Amino acid sequence: MEKRERLYRRIINAWCMYDWANSAFATTILAAVLPVYYSQVAGATLPSEARATAYWSLGLSISLLVVAVLSPILGTVSDVMRGKKRFLSIFAGLGIMGTGLLVLVDTGDWLLASILFVLGRIGFTGANVFYDALLPHVARDEDRDRVSARGFAMGYLGGGILLAINVAMIQFLPGTWGPRLSFLSVAIWWAVFSIPILTRVPEPPAATARLGPGENVVGASFKRLALTFKHIRRYRELFKYLVAFLIYNDGIGTIIGVAAIYGAELGFGSVELILALLLVQFVGIPFSLIFGRLPSRDEKRRPFFLGFIVFNLVMLPLVGAVGAQVLPSEISGAAPPPYQDSGQYLGEALYTVDSAAVSCQGDWQKQLLSAEELGTESAVVYALSEAEGAGCEFLFNGQRVDLIYSIGPDQGVWTVLMDGQALLDKDGEPIRIDSYNPTVRYGVRKTLQAPTAGQHRLELLNSGDKDPDSQGTILRLSSLKVLPPLRQSNLGLILGLILGLEALGAAFAWLLGRALFSRLADTLDTRRSIVLALLVYAVIAVWGFFLDSVVEYWFLAWMVAIVQGGSQALSRSLYASMSPKAKSGEFFGLYGVMEKFSAIIGPLLFAAAAAAFDSSRPAVLSLILLFALGTFLLMRVNIEEGQQVAREEDAALAMLTASSPTVGE
Repeated sequence: MEKRERLYRRIINAWCMYDWANSAFATTILAAVLPVYYSQVAGATLPSEARATAYWSLGLSISLLVVAVLSPILGTVSDVMRGKKRFLSIFAGLGIMGTGLLVLVDTGDWLLASILFVLGRIGFTGANVFYDALLPHVARDEDRDRVSARGFAMGYLGGGILLAINVAMIQFLPGTWGPRLSFLSVAIWWAVFSIPILTRVPEPPAATARLGPGENVVGASFKRLALTFKHIRRYRELFKYLVAFLIYNDGIGTIIGVAAIYGAELGFGSVELILALLLVQFVGIPFSLIFGRLPSRDEKRRPFFLGFIVFNLVMLPLVGAVGAQVLPSEISGAAPPPYQDSGQYLGEALYTVDSAAVSCQGDWQKQLLSAEELGTESAVVYALSEAEGAGCEFLFNGQRVDLIYSIGPDQGVWTVLMDGQALLDKDGEPIRIDSYNPTVRYGVRKTLQAPTAGQHRLELLNSGDKDPDSQGTILRLSSLKVLPPLRQSNLGLILGLILGLEALGAAFAWLLGRALFSRLADTLDTRRSIVLALLVYAVIAVWGFFLDSVVEYWFLAWMVAIVQGGSQALSRSLYASMSPKAKSGEFFGLYGVMEKFSAIIGPLLFAAAAAAFDSSRPAVLSLILLFALGTFLLMRVNIEEGQQVAREEDAALAMLTASSPTVGE
């Protein structure tokens, strides 16, 4: 018995390790590094950043479409021919190859980057179908929630560790080598840590008896898939759950996807945003494990866990909101008052070169470019010069100015003066703007920052120099924008406040959890635990509408970390409990399709709300509709009936195969 338990734990550990392996792709390739690298480096020769974003989105769509078509088919084939691990290794190998070859992508290689990214995303998403399909086979029914949550926790840890390493590589390695070697490190990480699942997890048995005369594996797979949809009423509870999952997971995915963009829109710095992403990665580890234990009847600490979560649900928004009001703005990161006009020095606004705000001396000409030339919806006036020493002057009240200009093959080099002196970068070197690019691109932005806020005179001069590859020294200036004041925050103190609050929450749950939450904890099963997570997400959506400080953003990020891994882990394990083990590949193929389609409704709702109100705040609030509707539909699913159907089908197959060899054996 003890030997069998050791073997069981070894298999569980090997299965969970794959989440550690492939989560590096999710953090570095999908979320943090490749999207920016694609736009700024690989897509540098495209006509605009918008075109680069469009091609990136096209690659996402192609990869998701391929997987959506293949997942149910190949999942069914893997059931019939006993090949879940085989397909996992094929797709993982494809993803590892595509990711590793991204090391070859340099400036202008957007087509190569697109192809390799599509291959990597197909491999990543396809392999996940078969990884998830192994869950019902590796975990006992009573352990399924814990094992699923443990997988997510391992993923957070592995993905977070490599992302931290990759951020350091990007900071310290010269040129493009930091990002490129980061892509290679993801492939190596993914490959090495995939070895345990391929060597230690046993392949589940085939799910069908011997093939009939004239049948083949592919034909039998399509026949099974057709029968599933023909008898869809038999699986109605499972499909009702899939619809509920589609809707509420849409809200979860949208919050994950827009968090960084939303923070940037509110004016938070890149350091605050990147560290908040890492915060979610690492804080999600213990909370994923906690949510995995909530439904367990054998877990004696359930009142403590529930009390701790409820404490956070109430106190994180409360303390975060109060902190934003009472802490000094240089600690809380609250928005300082906007810069105002001060005499001839102009405050926050966008100023075009054809306005009186921008004064150009020397051989500068005004050039009106049509919307067709620009590839935009409206025409824009540019100031144009090719004479050495010609310059434009701009007086502003503030600290940061966005310079909006064009780059191209005939472009030269700008000299930047602030208050009559060369503006220096962080290394103490004079800032010079090289506007050469092999392809013309309009609307390029460069942020120039004075050492201190106040009244400044910015001068932009044509140096007469050119890039070695450039064909000329022309400069084109479109406009200048005075940016809002920099937010200041003390991240160390903010993190200290959060940790202090968590210590207080742990003490509250330890002292009062059993007295206050024992009865409620006894009612928790997998579904109610998911509903608890969705309640937290609803509070997040409401709070996101109001927040306007770094301290609130970090408190909110901690709150997201509490439920992000747990909600997804329990959703996966609940689905596994309602899926016949004999059809795990087929049904997890459908589950994968629903996961991908859940990336459609939420972003569309978010975009529509943002466009209607010209702000992302109402868009964040609108996500509460998805959590409310998803919860309503989830509560209407008859979980027991769905699980009974799965047990009956597995029992029937066991009787059928007891006296007949199965395919692949």
